[in-house]
Amino acid sequence: MTYSETMSLEKTFKGYEWIVHHPDLLGGQPAVKGTRISVAQVLECLAIGMTLQEIADDYPGFPPDSLPEILRFAAEQMQHRPPDKGRRAAA
Repeated sequence: MTYSETMSLEKTFKGYEWIVHHPDLLGGQPAVKGTRISVAQVLECLAIGMTLQEIADDYPGFPPDSLPEILRFAAEQMQHRPPDKGRRAAA
């Protein structure tokens, strides 16, 4: 399957314009629509202190307008995630 064919089969997550998934794209990880950039990769970039401009410069095709939705998606995913059993709760 070509990249173009894969992109045409992307499915957006309900309630999101920019967040998509497809089993043949990044192993089914949530990704930014029209790119091969995972939501996790964008979050990792932010975690190491990259600015939005630096992310856009390093990942051509990254739509900066997608960032608010990426953050909302990540926050919602964390709310539905069971706590790690090996991690101690903050006191």
